[in-house]
Amino acid sequence: MIRMADLGAAAEVRLEVFLDSIGRILGRKERRASFATYAIGLLSEAERKSVEPLAGRLCEEPAEMDAAHQRLLHFVTDSTWSDADVRRLASRYAIDAMTKRMPLAAWIVDDTGFLKQGSHSVGVQRQYTGSAGKITNCQIGVSLSVATAELHVPIDFELYLPEEWANNKKLRKEARIPDEVGFKTKPELALEMIVRAKESGVPLGVLLADSAYGDNVEFRHTVRALGFDYALGVSALTRVEELDRSGRTRGRKWAVRDLAIDLPSKRLTWREGAKGRMSGRFAFARVVPGFIDPDIEMKHREDVWLVAEFRKNETKYYLSTLPKTTAHTELVRLIKERYRTEQIYLELKGELGLDHYEGRRFPGWHHHVTVALCCYAFLVAERARGFPPSAKGSHRRALRRSP
Repeated sequence: MIRMADLGAAAEVRLEVFLDSIGRILGRKERRASFATYAIGLLSEAERKSVEPLAGRLCEEPAEMDAAHQRLLHFVTDSTWSDADVRRLASRYAIDAMTKRMPLAAWIVDDTGFLKQGSHSVGVQRQYTGSAGKITNCQIGVSLSVATAELHVPIDFELYLPEEWANNKKLRKEARIPDEVGFKTKPELALEMIVRAKESGVPLGVLLADSAYGDNVEFRHTVRALGFDYALGVSALTRVEELDRSGRTRGRKWAVRDLAIDLPSKRLTWREGAKGRMSGRFAFARVVPGFIDPDIEMKHREDVWLVAEFRKNETKYYLSTLPKTTAHTELVRLIKERYRTEQIYLELKGELGLDHYEGRRFPGWHHHVTVALCCYAFLVAERARGFPPSAKGSHRRALRRSP
C-alpha cells in the first residue's frame, strides 16, 4: 500500500484539499481540526493508532498532552457528525480517480473480526470470525467495497450487533446505541449499505460475497431486484434444479454437492500471481436455485450458473446470474475478485489502525472506522493518479497483491 511517507509535497497539498472538503461537511472548526489530526495520525508511521498514542504523537508540548487527548476522545466518541455523509464524499473521491482508468467491475460484501480481550466493547461476544479462523471474543464489522480490474476501495462499514446487545437496555445505554438501531443480520446490514451506495450514484458492478450471504435467499433476490448481477458463494446443501441443453429442468432437485460430483471439470487460470499462475479445477452447469415461494411456477424462476471449485481438501460452490453466454474463464475471474477484501482488511488494519480503536461506544466505533475509510480512499486516489495507463507494468509491480 502507498504510504504518506512515500508521497511528495504535491500529495500533501491534495490531502489538505481533501480534508478541507470533508471539513465542509463537519462544519464546526473544532471538528474539522480534530478530524484532520486523527486522519494524519492514522496515515502516520505510528505503531499504535488508538486515541491516546495519536494525541501524544501529534502534540508538540507534553503539558498539552492531556488536553489534546481529551479533544480527540470527544471528537471520536461524543461528537455528532454524519458518518454517512463523510463516507459518501470519500468514496466519490476515490471512485472518480479509479474510474478514469477503467469502469467499476465488482461490489464486494464481506465481514471481518476485531479481536477484543474484555466484554465491554459494543457488540463484542464469542463468535466466529474468519480473521481468526475460529470462534473467539470479537466484534464483527460488515463491509462494502468496490473494485475495478486494478484498484479497490472500501466505501462503507457497519458493526454487527448480536441480539444480546441489540435487545439489552442496559448494554444499549452504556454503549450509546441509537434508539433506531436494532438487531439486523449480516445480510440485512449488507443490503442497507448496498442500497445507500446505489442511491448515492456509485456505478453498478457484479455483486460478490461468500456463502454467509449467498445462502440467504432473500439477500439474493433483493440484490437482483436492485438491478445487480451476482456471483455468490453457497453452501454444499443448497438445492437447485439442473437444466438440460434445451433449457428445461430435468425434474429433480439436487444439493449442489451431489450435482457437482458428476459434472465434467477443467483446469482454468484466473490471473498471474506473484508466485505464478493462479489456477484450479472447476465445473459448470445451468440451474434454477431454490425460491422464496415454492409455489411460483418454474417459468417465472431465473436460471443461473452453478460453479464448483474443486480444491485439495474441499469443494466450493457459487451461483451467478451472469449471462449464459459468459465464458467460464470470465466467471472464475469474477468469483476470484473476492480476494480483494482480504487485501483491504490487511491494509486497513496493518497500515491505518482499523482495529486499534479502544473505545466501547457505538458512535465512536463508527467514527473511527469512517476516518480510516477516508484515509484509504485518499491513498487509493493517489495510487490511481500515480500509475497512468502508459505505466501498466510498473503499476502492477508497485501494488502489493495478496497471494
